[in-house]
Amino acid sequence: MKYRFEGIVGRGVIALLLALAGSGPAFADAPALGASIPGLLEHARLNNPAFAAERAEAEAARERIGSAGALPDPSFQVELMDFTNRMSGGKTTLVPGQVGETRYRVIQPLPAWGKRELDSRAAEARAQKADSARDAAWVALAADIKMAWLRYYAADREARLNRDALALLQGLEETTLSRYKLGLLPQQAVLRAQREITTQRLAQVAVEQKRSGAAAALNALLSRPATEALAAPLDPAPLPETPQFAALLERVRAANPELAAEASGADVARVERDRTLRDRYPDWSVGLTNNRPRDGENSWDLMVEVMIPLQQSARRAREREAEHMVTAADMRRSAAEQRLQGELGRSYAAYAASRETLRLLTGSLRPQAEATRDATRSAFANGRVDFDSVIEAERQLIDIRMRALETEVETRSALAELEKLAGEMQ
Repeated sequence: MKYRFEGIVGRGVIALLLALAGSGPAFADAPALGASIPGLLEHARLNNPAFAAERAEAEAARERIGSAGALPDPSFQVELMDFTNRMSGGKTTLVPGQVGETRYRVIQPLPAWGKRELDSRAAEARAQKADSARDAAWVALAADIKMAWLRYYAADREARLNRDALALLQGLEETTLSRYKLGLLPQQAVLRAQREITTQRLAQVAVEQKRSGAAAALNALLSRPATEALAAPLDPAPLPETPQFAALLERVRAANPELAAEASGADVARVERDRTLRDRYPDWSVGLTNNRPRDGENSWDLMVEVMIPLQQSARRAREREAEHMVTAADMRRSAAEQRLQGELGRSYAAYAASRETLRLLTGSLRPQAEATRDATRSAFANGRVDFDSVIEAERQLIDIRMRALETEVETRSALAELEKLAGEMQ
């Protein structure tokens, strides 16, 4: 995911600005919210409502396991025989014991052998799928937070560099004024320095606005007010070495929650198919009846009821449907694996290339530009080069440092994508 710096340092000489711009200040206090990614993730885990909904749905799916394999509730019947009392010559009544005969019956449905076990297995598979969906939602949220923090970090560093640049330009203005009064510089040099200060102030407004927008986006993911203050970001941990692609691929296959959710969906489909096939066997019901004649002895009846599976065409259609659902679930899992493998390859290549680019920028090109800048300054002090040469040397150093910041964000974005694909859950 490429991060573009808009209006970074105006094309005009923010010269000298990065000249003395160093790394961020050290923070002695404990990192506050916004300073680093781990604290943000912990806050989001506890407060993000979208993730809370996924967690609640996963817990609900777990609760369904206990009831999935339970017996159906029994039914109770009261049958009033000859409630008109015609045979006994009495009056019509609905009071048990005052009719010709009262029958109390309890009926317990009994699913065919194996159906309850399959119902429990299906509930467990659905719970596993819900757990994987919850994990996938968390990994996606964590990746979004990492990306938002990187934009916040980049905007903060850019704003800091611009503030340092403005101070340096103001110092350059004083130098050019002093040399202009001594007749060592033309008036154009003073005017150019002042123009660069104005350009820098305009750039600073744009960068501060970008920083505020990045903070608002990050607060939204944390379920906080958009204007809530965030701590200044600390320097992130050093970038790790580029891992082996084969090891990453195995990690994706084993731990990616989206892939795990598709695998659980395939398990659900298979259990549902087996459950549909089990419908070929009839369900049963057992009933026990207590007969109480009005003027006679009580007696007991035992009843066994069996369902007759006559609707074979409908049953076969359901079986074919279940088989197709298994095929669809398997294909969805294969498609997800192929897609994730492609995304992994793209992110892996982006990380490796950006990391190497960053190494060249910070290890070779930036030191060379700094050496050129220092030599140009020395030559300018001795009158061997003009003011434009100093400005051009500073501009080159600025562009390199800004490019290094952009490349660092791109590299860390690719790393966050790799962690997302590998199911990294901090």
